[in-house]
Amino acid sequence: MPGNSQRRNRRSSSKKGATIGSGGKNRQSLAGRGRTLPADERPWHKAYSGDEQLPERTAWKQEKERRAAAAEGRAPKIGQPGTKRTAGKGQKAVPAKQPPKRGPRVSPGRKTQPAKDGPELLVGRNPVVEALRTQVPATALYVAHGIELDERVKEAIRIAADRGIAIMEVGRGELDRLTGGVLHQGLGLQVPPYAYEPFEDLLAAAEEHPMPLLVALDGVTDPRNLGAIIRSVAAFGAHGVFLPERRAAGITATAWRTSAGAAARVPVAQVTNLTRSLKACQDRGFTVVGLDADGETALYELEAAVGPLVVVVGSEGRGLSRLVGQTCDLRVSIPMSSDIESLNASVAAAVTLAEVARRRA
Repeated sequence: MPGNSQRRNRRSSSKKGATIGSGGKNRQSLAGRGRTLPADERPWHKAYSGDEQLPERTAWKQEKERRAAAAEGRAPKIGQPGTKRTAGKGQKAVPAKQPPKRGPRVSPGRKTQPAKDGPELLVGRNPVVEALRTQVPATALYVAHGIELDERVKEAIRIAADRGIAIMEVGRGELDRLTGGVLHQGLGLQVPPYAYEPFEDLLAAAEEHPMPLLVALDGVTDPRNLGAIIRSVAAFGAHGVFLPERRAAGITATAWRTSAGAAARVPVAQVTNLTRSLKACQDRGFTVVGLDADGETALYELEAAVGPLVVVVGSEGRGLSRLVGQTCDLRVSIPMSSDIESLNASVAAAVTLAEVARRRA
């Protein structure tokens, strides 16, 4: 034979070439899989409404949705069992297990985002009891399973029962979800959204008094300061508060508690543009005075206090904004005998309102 074909251990077979075609192995992947099932026909989806048994996680999700819907007073976003047929032949029902009794755990010290569609809760044993004592409007009291019934918890439950407030016993995991992981001590008080007064109505109601007095807040972002200012407004006879819609604190559960119930008696308005609203007050005969540590007029020399007046309180850090400061008719400072640069926003408002009330008396 030619060449080296007679050598020992010679290679007798040719090199294998590329295989042509898939040999039918890809036939299944090319076949259609049928229509896409809607959510209420998928046994593994939380919206499933068939009559087959559910997977464990689907059953837990549906139970979680039912509890959340019951707490918020709405219909659950799941299908009604038996109203749909499960599609697809050959689908096997997955045995359902008992849904877990507790919601997702929240690690200690870790905060999560609170439920966006959940109620606004005032949490903590002392804050909840104080809010109930001061007649803060509430729609439900949440009590965690297995909570230690100390005097504060017993008092909260008693007051809620006397006022006809719904008492809801929930798992700690569910309460963690509603509060975003904030330390709640097993108690949460659901407060309704605050009903703000239209600015024009607030202004018209103030003008019905012989010496109208309003308070405007320029960027106060701490709800505790807001609540304390509302409390001072009620204490010294002012007729309302207005504040900007953006970049400012609103009437939250914390503001409700700090106001000690005064937020239920003092009308509060939100305005789109604070400067424009102050100019509207000036057009109606109000004198607008802004509290400023460097103001040219001392508080005890404020002769305009006996006429229609708007007191503007600046934010906690920067005080009055530039445009608001330029809009004010006067800048008023509070005389202090120490080296302290400025007072807290709520304290400054209280001191000013007390002096205005003294002059008017």
